[in-house]
Amino acid sequence: MVFSRVAFLVFLSFLLFISFTNSQLAPLYHQCSKLQGNHTPSSTYNSNLKNLLSSLISNTDIDYGFYNFSLGQGSDKVYAVGLCRGDINPTSCRSCIRMSTDQLTELCPSQNEATIVYDNCTLRYSNRSIFRDTFSSEPYFSEYNSSKVPDVEQFSEAVRSLLFSIRDKAPLGSSLRKFATGKADFGNSRTIYALTQCTPDLAYYDCYNCLESAVTYYPNFIGNTAGRIYFPSCYARYDMIQFYETASDTPPAPATHLSPPPSSGSTTKGMILRIILPTVGFGMISCTFCCCLVSHKRNKKNKTANKEIATEESLQFELGTIEAATNKFSDDDKIGVGGFGNVYKGTLPNGQKIAVKRLSRSSGQGVQEFKNEVELVAKLQHRNLVRLLGFCLERDEKILIYEFVPNKSLDCLLFDPEKQGKLDWSRRYKIIEGTARGLLYLHQDSPLKIIHRDLKTSNILLDEAMEPKIADFGMARMIGFEQNQERTNRIVGTYGYMPPEYAIRGKFSVKSDVYSFGVVVLEIISGKKNSSFYQSDFGNNLLSFAWRHWRDGTSIELMDSTLGDSYSESEIIRCIQIALLCVQEDPAARPTMGKVVSMLISSSVRLPLPQQPAFYVGSRTGSNLQMLEVVLDNQSTAKSTPSVNEASVTEVLLR
Repeated sequence: MVFSRVAFLVFLSFLLFISFTNSQLAPLYHQCSKLQGNHTPSSTYNSNLKNLLSSLISNTDIDYGFYNFSLGQGSDKVYAVGLCRGDINPTSCRSCIRMSTDQLTELCPSQNEATIVYDNCTLRYSNRSIFRDTFSSEPYFSEYNSSKVPDVEQFSEAVRSLLFSIRDKAPLGSSLRKFATGKADFGNSRTIYALTQCTPDLAYYDCYNCLESAVTYYPNFIGNTAGRIYFPSCYARYDMIQFYETASDTPPAPATHLSPPPSSGSTTKGMILRIILPTVGFGMISCTFCCCLVSHKRNKKNKTANKEIATEESLQFELGTIEAATNKFSDDDKIGVGGFGNVYKGTLPNGQKIAVKRLSRSSGQGVQEFKNEVELVAKLQHRNLVRLLGFCLERDEKILIYEFVPNKSLDCLLFDPEKQGKLDWSRRYKIIEGTARGLLYLHQDSPLKIIHRDLKTSNILLDEAMEPKIADFGMARMIGFEQNQERTNRIVGTYGYMPPEYAIRGKFSVKSDVYSFGVVVLEIISGKKNSSFYQSDFGNNLLSFAWRHWRDGTSIELMDSTLGDSYSESEIIRCIQIALLCVQEDPAARPTMGKVVSMLISSSVRLPLPQQPAFYVGSRTGSNLQMLEVVLDNQSTAKSTPSVNEASVTEVLLR
């Protein structure tokens, strides 16, 4: 009898062991992609793949759970990315990576690109670069527990709040680990646990933006007791059972700066990327572009200009389509007047609303600004930048087609006494932060290093959620990532937003945009135009007015009185201090946009005391101010009321 019981227990233990082993071998998800082609067992690619995966397994130097290596040349080059969950130890991580390499090569023996997801790690390899992959707009893998809680609304709000909370923490991690966990109580002594993680080679905003996409996908799981969402470079997960190590409840300490980690080459020692599968998204985008690019007859006058436009990244529209969308550029559809032409609202045949920027035929700078805007904006993808949908170069027309932004530009609300009430402090703070993120992307995180050179309230558009979108890139300049500044003899921009080193000496850098941002922040806080202070009793400009209040300890008096009681005094004073740091006379003293974003999102970041602002009466640039005003006043033309995509360009030629 005893023997039979022992035998039964041994048999039961054996079954549990087999079950446990199988669960460890069975991945949560895998995909053998057909989009990148196949290889044969005797190919150079297969040999490189085996050697690369073997090096991952044997590498004992990496103890932070992130692998990104490549091996080979040309079409035989293999890229591999592995990421372990941030809370597991190095031994468990290496074990998971080893299991992933074994399983993936068995499941996908001939595919050039493959992905596998386990609970503790993910692994991916491909014959194209998959480092820092942020192209996909949809998760490649998601799952949820089918069981639901009875009090769905309360539970869903608790999950949403928890996910958004740790969404903000993970991007602040170091270049070795961007990972955060958290928990929240939920009625009847129940607890929700959640985790967010990015591949640590992502810059701050790329990580934040990726996690935001993952977190905002949560409504698809509403009421489900557990769920996980995997994007190419990040993932989020929640459960009512604690699934991570207790020691990870405390998120990693914030990084000392928000600059991206050093760029990784084919054998970057220190970092490694998590698995991703945007091949499908990349392929879909490429196919969409190819299908939409249309061949048109062009005037000989435009052929040279057209060759310089990256047509593979721009969508070309027929003039007839644009004319039909705008009722042949009807005045009834005109929504704005800019320095280089008019802006119209239109509707495409599929019902999509668009904003059509029609460059003036009489503008001597039109062709150059047109080419500049198309080439630059077509390469940029960010939630705080207006999205270029296409262009038209036909006959004598030069037209840009943008996404339609319903709430027009910031100045239309900010400086209109009847509409200012729509901008309470929370919305203004959101606009300040979003604009900062957009500039950070341009300066640091985009494929190009871009200086906008014309940031102002009329070039910040507001979507239906009052999310800011930086617009009008006609003045923008691209510089090398290793360059700190450039000089030009052709000054373009808007008086009041140009820093002294640019307006007087023609020198511009990313710190020029920082200065403009500081002016915009002061306008958002005060509800007053910088130009409205000209020759007033309060000083020559808003900067002087703000500096005097700061110096006298009365900063809160700068606040727009229409804000009523809807403000946080500490936030407003902090934003005023940040703005004054941005408009300091010495460009080197101004913070980078990375530091500005850090100051805005974390109250724990200490702010230095600002120095005297540029163009402050009594400053070393003050003596040049009156001379500059005369030059600008003589060369500027009368401008219409600011509106959507207004350019308001002033030009000065330095001699």
